[in-house]
Amino acid sequence: EDAEALKPGEKVTMINWGNMLVDHITRSTDNKVTEVTLKPVLEDTDFKKTVKLTWLANVPQNIPAVAVHYDNIISKPVLGKDDDFKSYIGHETVFETELIGDPSLADLKKGDIIQLQRRGYFICDSPYQPASEFTGLPMPCMLINIPDGRQQAFPATAAAAAPSPAPSVASTTATSGNADVILAQITEQGNTVRNLKSQKANKDEIKQAVDKLLALKKQYKDLTGVDPPAGGKPAAQPAKPASGNADKILEQITAQGNIVRDLKSNKADKTAIKAAVDQLLALKKEYKDLTGVNPPPGGKPAAAPVAAASAAPSGNADTILEQITAQGDVVRKLKAEKVPKDKLKPAIDQLLALKKQYKDLTGQDPPAAKPAAKPAAKPAYSEAEADKILEAVHVQGKVVRDLKSRKASKDEVGAAVEVLKKHKADYKALTGKDAPPGGKAPAKEPEPEPEPLTMPDANVIQLEGQIKEQGDKVRVAKGSGATKDEIQSLVNELLKLKADYKSLTGNDPPGSRPAQQGKSKKKKEKAPAPKVEAGVTRLGLEAKKFEDLPNWYSQVITKSEMIEYYDVSGCYILRPWSYFVWEEIQEWFNKRIRALGVSNCYFPMFVSNQALEREKTHIADFAPEVAWVTKSGNTDLAEPIAIRPTSETVMYPSYATWVQSHRDLPIRLNQWANVVRWEFKHPQPFLRTREFLWQEGHTAFATAEEAHEEVYQILDLYHGIYKELLAVPTVKGKKTEKEKFAGGDFTTTVEGYVSATGRGIQGATSHHLGQNFSKMFNITFEDPTNSAGDKLFAHQNSWGISTRSIGTMVMVHGDDKGLVLPPRVAMYQAVIVPCGITDANKAELNSHCTELQKMLRKSGIRAHADMRENYNSGWKFNHWELKGVPIRVEIGPRDLKNNQVVAVRRDTGVKATLANENLAEQLQTLLNNIHDDMYNKALKERDENMAVTSDWEEFCNLLDQKKIIQAPYCGAIPCEDAIKKESARTEVVDDKAPAMGAKSLCIPFDQPGDATTETCIRPGCSKRGTCYTLFGRSY
Repeated sequence: EDAEALKPGEKVTMINWGNMLVDHITRSTDNKVTEVTLKPVLEDTDFKKTVKLTWLANVPQNIPAVAVHYDNIISKPVLGKDDDFKSYIGHETVFETELIGDPSLADLKKGDIIQLQRRGYFICDSPYQPASEFTGLPMPCMLINIPDGRQQAFPATAAAAAPSPAPSVASTTATSGNADVILAQITEQGNTVRNLKSQKANKDEIKQAVDKLLALKKQYKDLTGVDPPAGGKPAAQPAKPASGNADKILEQITAQGNIVRDLKSNKADKTAIKAAVDQLLALKKEYKDLTGVNPPPGGKPAAAPVAAASAAPSGNADTILEQITAQGDVVRKLKAEKVPKDKLKPAIDQLLALKKQYKDLTGQDPPAAKPAAKPAAKPAYSEAEADKILEAVHVQGKVVRDLKSRKASKDEVGAAVEVLKKHKADYKALTGKDAPPGGKAPAKEPEPEPEPLTMPDANVIQLEGQIKEQGDKVRVAKGSGATKDEIQSLVNELLKLKADYKSLTGNDPPGSRPAQQGKSKKKKEKAPAPKVEAGVTRLGLEAKKFEDLPNWYSQVITKSEMIEYYDVSGCYILRPWSYFVWEEIQEWFNKRIRALGVSNCYFPMFVSNQALEREKTHIADFAPEVAWVTKSGNTDLAEPIAIRPTSETVMYPSYATWVQSHRDLPIRLNQWANVVRWEFKHPQPFLRTREFLWQEGHTAFATAEEAHEEVYQILDLYHGIYKELLAVPTVKGKKTEKEKFAGGDFTTTVEGYVSATGRGIQGATSHHLGQNFSKMFNITFEDPTNSAGDKLFAHQNSWGISTRSIGTMVMVHGDDKGLVLPPRVAMYQAVIVPCGITDANKAELNSHCTELQKMLRKSGIRAHADMRENYNSGWKFNHWELKGVPIRVEIGPRDLKNNQVVAVRRDTGVKATLANENLAEQLQTLLNNIHDDMYNKALKERDENMAVTSDWEEFCNLLDQKKIIQAPYCGAIPCEDAIKKESARTEVVDDKAPAMGAKSLCIPFDQPGDATTETCIRPGCSKRGTCYTLFGRSY
């Protein structure tokens, strides 16, 4: 489009480049521009009068995109009471334009808002997806235009945006004939489009017809300066002689309309109603054929009165208006008194008769209120007095809002509201008007005219780049510890650039904070803290697990001292109370994988871009989450370096070097490491964090059988971590093809269940990679059975568990009192608290507690004596209960005397008196019982919420009951996608209930039945199930 407006020898500006001269324009046989040759004149920096051209380099990385514009459904801004809205309905309101976009469009996420040069603002509705392995076609980036209030939201060309001289009156008039011809063509083409759509013609055929219609509309607008009227050329005015016949038909239309309404109100037979409606439509058509316009709603239109005649009955009209006003008051009073309908109807009929009388006399509807003949008299009250009451309204309104936000008692709020109502009543009694909302209303200032949107010239674009670059320099200087003088010098330069920008454009540069003129910076009001009674420490939890899990979870992990928040979003400090759990997992797992022949090692955390590129398919899942190092101090690195999101690409090049013969296999390595995945979702400690700890095992074998055996051995160990250490039941199974690890042959998993949300949670995974990675990284060995020296590829596995397991444990076992720790991962398994301390027994009690701590530790129980003197025993009970210590041992003077202790279980609160003799053995037995009871409780809870069904309606109902469901599934990925989509809620009944659809968690190894006898659970799928698959909402 831009090219069509260019002329040889013309100077144009290429945005972000500079000025060019149009050297040559090549056209095709149908006179369309196919190529434009430009000569750079970059030394010419005069951009004021040039046409600005947006351009894009022709590179393979360009992204396909579609810009979608939605037009108004109703084409007329304001419909009059006599307008038939059907005449203004736009039948073509969605316009799609295929675009080729800059490669950076690939980074857009759903919901991102961007500005396209000369096209306006757009929101990303669907991000770009590379070519699918199934279709071979990419998914274009779908952009929806955000209207800005202008009539033409999508300017066609740069030339069209350039100023043009206004047409003279003569030239405008001269185009009238041509405009009429175009209007007729628009009407005809509109009918063609509607016919094609009604006949459900081919999309391409419809599109060609619509394009032709739009071109005609554009041609009309270019010619006349206005949009064409809806429906084409307006019909000529009907001839006067037809008036008599038209009036007669209108009366028939009115009578027939009443008949139709009576039939409908009496709920007559449909056939009778249809016959009456058909007769009404026939009368309306007859009227339109005669007059050329639709009949007015309500019947015969009143004749427009001539000026002389309208003045004559003025006195009578004023009298009728006064009667209308009085009768209107009567009707309103009757309605307020809620009188029966039979008494109200005569008053309304009288009011309508007066209004009709007024209209017959004047030819106009009566005004809402009788117009004043004289200017309004000055108010009889003092403005200052009214302002004073308004200020009282404002102050009291604030009091009411504060009381409501603090959730004060109903009586307190009600009393404040009554005071507010009194102030408002005083204002109305004084002024006769309602008080404006909020109290004293500020004087309304006229809205400034919107500034015209202009194209930024090259100087502006250059300044924006310099400002951004200088801002980066300031931030780097501050972050690298530069001196104050150095930072101030850079800041001064930045401020100078911003001042130049403002003097050139009249606006602050993009991203700048607007200056506050004459106003102090208003601080954001914090929500009032919950009212706390005297003596309450707020040590305990303030949220309930099954009422507000997110707040409960946040409070548990912070108040129990597991987590501390950090100043980098998505990163957290693991305090000793939680890190000890991870150490116990490490110790238990290390002992068992060493028995299998696995050794621990450590590889670097940095990955070169070249290494990542070698495995695009595998890294594709992590690509949006990869964090990159781009600088060393103030120096840009020659090539950015990634921080590992996983270690396949780090470790396997070394495996290729180490393996030369079958004797070099197997390689069985594990590393305990941190990884970084820069999650864009809402981070949650332990569950979804940008940096987390995990172990990742990577092994290579000569045969597939050895690799398969290890996959299931490791999965059993993960099941053991959850059962033997964390007391959490899991379901062992295999992931579906859709959910398996990218680049692997198959994935096995252990899946947990959180009853508070009804969601499944992935516990750990063990993957068989097959030979996919060994082929990619050339991990080969000589075939020992073949003397020719043929090379074979290794068979590989990878497996891992992360600190997410700690978050799972917290959510499964925690209660409204705080954390509940399984004994085998608790830093303190028993806490000893002296009770009933006095000055007389203090030394003896403390000494006994200290000795008991030593004895229990020597026996292998992790015990801790809380001897703090600044807290009483009750405070200590609550503190250790919140931290989840499995057993609290209480020792008082009576216990000393009787050689006993009182043991209190954290999981149940049950107390038991234990003799000092064999106390360590008794406590160890109690700890084992606590672990078993915690596991069995969680297992029972899980089993009660795991159902089996082959009925879709029951499937959805079970899902809404926070259950996980085993259902027959055919194994097809489209079916799995449809199950997730169709089981999602469209309405959220409870704001804390999950609304997403069900995804496959795993295919359980322990199948509840034969799925091949059932049909796939997805509605509409007729295939037999291949297995029962566990579905549910998940983290």
